[in-house]
Amino acid sequence: MRKSGLLPAGILLISNLPLAAAGSADNQPESFATTGSMNEKPNIIFIMVDDMGWTDLECYGSDLHETPNIDRLAEEGMRFTNAYSAAAICTPTRAALMTGKHPARLGMTIWHEYSGEPRPGIHERLAGPFTESNLPLDEYTIAEALRDEGYYTAHVGKWHLGNAVHYPEAHGFNINIGGTMWGMPFTYWYPFSGWRETDNEFRYVPGLENPAGGNKGSYLTDRLTDEAIKIIEARKDGPLFMHLSYYSPHVPVEGKPGFTRYFEEKIRDGMIHRNAEYAAMIASIDENAGRIMNVLQKEGIEDNTIVFFYSDNGGLDSPRVNVNNNYPLRSGKGSLYEGGIRVPLIVKWPGRTSPHTLNSLPVTTMDFYPTILEMTNTAGDESHNINIDGVSLVPVLTGQAKSLGREKLFWHYPHYYPDATTPVSAMRKGDWKLLHYFEDDSIELYNLADDQGETDDLAGQLPELKTRLYDMLQIWRREINAQFPSFNPDFEPELWH
Repeated sequence: MRKSGLLPAGILLISNLPLAAAGSADNQPESFATTGSMNEKPNIIFIMVDDMGWTDLECYGSDLHETPNIDRLAEEGMRFTNAYSAAAICTPTRAALMTGKHPARLGMTIWHEYSGEPRPGIHERLAGPFTESNLPLDEYTIAEALRDEGYYTAHVGKWHLGNAVHYPEAHGFNINIGGTMWGMPFTYWYPFSGWRETDNEFRYVPGLENPAGGNKGSYLTDRLTDEAIKIIEARKDGPLFMHLSYYSPHVPVEGKPGFTRYFEEKIRDGMIHRNAEYAAMIASIDENAGRIMNVLQKEGIEDNTIVFFYSDNGGLDSPRVNVNNNYPLRSGKGSLYEGGIRVPLIVKWPGRTSPHTLNSLPVTTMDFYPTILEMTNTAGDESHNINIDGVSLVPVLTGQAKSLGREKLFWHYPHYYPDATTPVSAMRKGDWKLLHYFEDDSIELYNLADDQGETDDLAGQLPELKTRLYDMLQIWRREINAQFPSFNPDFEPELWH
């Protein structure tokens, strides 16, 4: 339901189509009449946002942010309440999306700029393992699978999966606009570039220059959408696969002034979300999601276009920068507590997914690869497919099944992240969540059904369950050849904790 107050002029709403009757949670019909020609290969628009927390959307419970367009997308599709990212940071999750493989299997467990040989500080007891800096060229990405099936494949926005030799063009995309090795822009305002002192380098976002001018004052999220719309209009006869990967709402926190002023006036005592400029960034994402949905409708391809909306990890919840608050979840980006890995996920599949449905099954990033293959009737590569770590979501999206036949999800982050975590692995089985910290070999155990905020550690009360789950985690780490941290020879004990 809409909150009181109206967004500033300029926010686009998806046209007010009548809603179908809401389906009950996890209870979809056995069949659902198709609309459009499902004999055609469906277009795929995968919208990935960066560092959006689980409750950052209005339909997920935000008490400040306003997201009418994305909420409409949820009303027209399926909203997942237990969706997870493959990792609590950017690069590993993006690698998992492209390959369907767990970041630990790929050896890509930390963000690109910190990959390669470990560089621990003297205050860190452990040194992380060597990590791959670039998505290997021999990985058969989802873009390659779809391109080989006749799709036009477009990447727009953040890439963060390697140097120029490993840019989207080398991984199956026909076009790349805005994708580089960097995980954040210098600024969201034109020319989107500048000298970043902390890294001693000049950063930029390529492909957005206008030689005739006209870019002055433009905002990055808007400009990426401009380019995405041009591609959609040019390739409307399809089939099209677009990875629309917004940099926002990753830092730097820079919202449009009009939106920022609006949310400053809306903030009241007791609100969970209280950062007006961050709220403005969310509003811009929503505005541009609306523009994408409108162009699909205008071009007459809405009924044959599947839209995903997803975040690469949880929101940044750090006392140093005061960006976000992931309440009721614990912690945020970088952490394997729920605030770092539980994320929004919405899927609209016209004619196949009942409108306005909820699904509480735990799902994760690696699931998208086999899901998209099945949605598009694409075989992919057999040798690659046997090592995929995800499962197809098609049976639950279409109401043919109420479960995925999978009991466990795993995470592995053998590194430090400021204000968030020390090296850690985690797993979820049913409602149970176990975390294993490497520094002191400690184990924590939570029941997410009763304690989604992970405040009551039950490891000491349930030793048999703790041991059983920990054994499962150890087996998985061996099977996937997970790399572990080691003792840091430069560690100075007096600085530990």
